[in-house]
Amino acid sequence: MSEKEEAVLNALKNAGKPLRPGDVAKITGIDKKEVSKIISSLKKQGKVISPKRCFYAPA
Repeated sequence: MSEKEEAVLNALKNAGKPLRPGDVAKITGIDKKEVSKIISSLKKQGKVISPKRCFYAPA
């Protein structure tokens, strides 16, 4: 897992609620488009779920 993937996953875990990619981008300082790609990758790995449309939470 890359540093950025870890940063995104930690941001989701620490938030305690589902977040949008834009919120994660603000927390981590990573570009919003890149955050979206990272979330897609984490979702395929089964580490992130989407409880409702456009919101993501750790699995």
